[in-house]
Order: sequence, then C-alpha cells, then structure tokens
Amino acid sequence: VQLAESGGGLVQVGGSLRLSCAASGSTFSSHDMAWYRQAPGKQREVVAAITSGGDRRNVVDSVKGRFTISRDNAKNTMYLQMNNLKFEDTAVYYCSSGSLFSGSFLPSGSWGQGTQVTVLS
Repeated sequence: VQLAESGGGLVQVGGSLRLSCAASGSTFSSHDMAWYRQAPGKQREVVAAITSGGDRRNVVDSVKGRFTISRDNAKNTMYLQMNNLKFEDTAVYYCSSGSLFSGSFLPSGSWGQGTQVTVLS
C-alpha cells in the first residue's frame, strides 16, 4: 500500500489540525493503520493506531484526550484530529500500515513521506 500524508502546518499552542493519510495500491480496508511522529533528535514513536475496521483504537498517554484517530475505508483515508496542540507535539508525522496486536503496533514497512507539524509557543 502506498501512503501520502497531508494536513500539517504551523499552529499556535492550543490550536487544532487534522492530518490525512491517503492510501492507494492495495486494499486499504484490510490493513491496520497507525500514526507516528518524529521530533528532531528523537526516535520515531507511535502516536495512535486503529484496526482495519475501525473497531479498536489506541492512543499514547501523551495525546489521550487531545488526539483522535479515525478512518474512512470508502475513501481509503485515515485521519488524525489533533486538538489543544502543545509545543511538544512539534514533529514530522507519518502514517504506516501494519498490525495492531495486544495494544502494540507492528509496522509493515510501508510509510508515507511525512507531514510537518509545528506548534508555535
């Protein structure tokens, strides 16, 4: 599956953004999906994950209550709604296909090119 992220940008602390991940080339609806982020000088970390049918969703504690992951299989698109953004949310955000199992996400190796989110303090 080929992935392409969009929706990043500059936003003030407390603002909102919605990221999109458009998929093509394979059956999107059969893949569990996740959002990752990588801040400068830090390792890439998973932020949120969702099962292929959207029935289970996990988010990391640092974004719980602020970020919501969702998907529209009819549009081959996954979303990340980010509210009440904090300076520490600044990072490049990537989407990935993979497997969500026992609360952990195992990426398949298919990544998008990333979209930059910069939160201004």
